[in-house]
Amino acid sequence: MTATAIRQSADQRRGTVLRVAVEEFAKTGLAGTSTQTIADRAGISQPYLFRLYASKKALFLAAAEHCHQRIIDEFEQAAGDSTGLAAFERMGERYGELIGDRTFLLLQLQIYAASEDGEVQAAARDGFRRIWQTIARISGLPAQERRQFYALGMLCNVVTALGLDEMDEVWACEACPETKAETIPEIAAKVAAKAAAKIGPR
Repeated sequence: MTATAIRQSADQRRGTVLRVAVEEFAKTGLAGTSTQTIADRAGISQPYLFRLYASKKALFLAAAEHCHQRIIDEFEQAAGDSTGLAAFERMGERYGELIGDRTFLLLQLQIYAASEDGEVQAAARDGFRRIWQTIARISGLPAQERRQFYALGMLCNVVTALGLDEMDEVWACEACPETKAETIPEIAAKVAAKAAAKIGPR
């Protein structure tokens, strides 16, 4: 076997391990994830996993980098040649598709949750910086409008993680960015009808 073939095999293994790690870290975070579980799912031994990634934290940091780079790549692809609010609209639509992947969504939240660790916090800050600068470069809009765009994305994270968009309750629907104002009275009427049905006739 040639050195090139060996190197390709190692690169492929790293890719497999990273894909599995993303799924496991999304579910149980940095502290709760077992490298043995990752190794077993990837079809390798635990010692070999540590030849590919020096530590569990190194693997978590690689997963975080994968997450951040995916956002950047998807935003650039979605925006194309558009700028300004048109770019926001395209990037926002693509972000909605991204967080429809629950693994991707939960990994983001796990990265923030693990930021008590200094190395993870530094990686999360760097990822935020790169995403922020990408949004600035693509849109060309001032910081205030970029803050609003980012804030809406974080609200979408919470709404999707908690499943608020699946609830027939007024407060939940009000929180969902996609809810149209004119539908709120309809939802309120539906909730009231359900409550009345539970109480029954008097």
